[in-house]
Amino acid sequence: MLKEFFVKKKKYASIPSEQAKQDVPEGIMTKCPNCKKIMYTKELSKNDKVCVNCNFHHQMNAIERINSLMDQGTFVEYDKGMISENPLGFPDYLEKLEKDRKKTKINEAVVTGEGYIKDCKTVVAIMDSTFRMGSMGSVVGEKITRAIEKAMELKVPFIIFTASGGARMQEGVLSLMQMAKTSSALKLFSNQGGLIISVMTHPTTGGVSASFASLGDYNFAEPRALIGFAGRRIIEQTIREDLPEDFQTAEFLLKHGQLDAVIHRHELRETLGDILDIHQVRGDDNWLEN
Repeated sequence: MLKEFFVKKKKYASIPSEQAKQDVPEGIMTKCPNCKKIMYTKELSKNDKVCVNCNFHHQMNAIERINSLMDQGTFVEYDKGMISENPLGFPDYLEKLEKDRKKTKINEAVVTGEGYIKDCKTVVAIMDSTFRMGSMGSVVGEKITRAIEKAMELKVPFIIFTASGGARMQEGVLSLMQMAKTSSALKLFSNQGGLIISVMTHPTTGGVSASFASLGDYNFAEPRALIGFAGRRIIEQTIREDLPEDFQTAEFLLKHGQLDAVIHRHELRETLGDILDIHQVRGDDNWLEN
């Protein structure tokens, strides 16, 4: 009997019941796609969505970007109520837009507005890849164009954060024409001495990379961001050659002279503030025109 008392009982891992699984809040943990480390989502958010283990830059939505970038309480949004129509009668397009609006709490794939970065006033446009993969439709192009025109009116710099899969196929040629419209607005702004800063984040592809994303006086990117026009597989099939492993990454573009710098997210606000300060952008009285 004593022998039975001292025998160690084997312990077996139990499989959580369905009820137990349901009791764990969804989204409480996040797995890094790079190093596979699992961390609390709150910890990741506090670190500007940069992995604490490997420095991998997770995607930020527009609201998170505004909160990490702008001086607290200074951001004023433009054209918040502007929403897309369905000019081509594309099946289920409006239903998909409404679903994304409910999921993301924004009305389109870009948020525009004005505010301050380290006490320097600026107009910003921040694309959001959680809304239709950041695709550029008529409303995205119109909001960006209006933001550029507002920066021209206020005589302050224009900063754009890009994150997009390219033109929105559901709007066909109306989407493609936004490339020319936004690029023309930037040219007019530049001709008046306007300062343009482009920050390319993961991913910046298609018609967005081929238009306004690449037209900054300063062209920056976040580490390891995917930046390119056509997809890797299409290029390899076309040229019948294997591409370098780091092809279309921010680091590859920097090495080949297509970027001015690759900037860690923790250093971005400081860098942008320094650039605005160097250009002495403090308001209307210090606007430098050609």
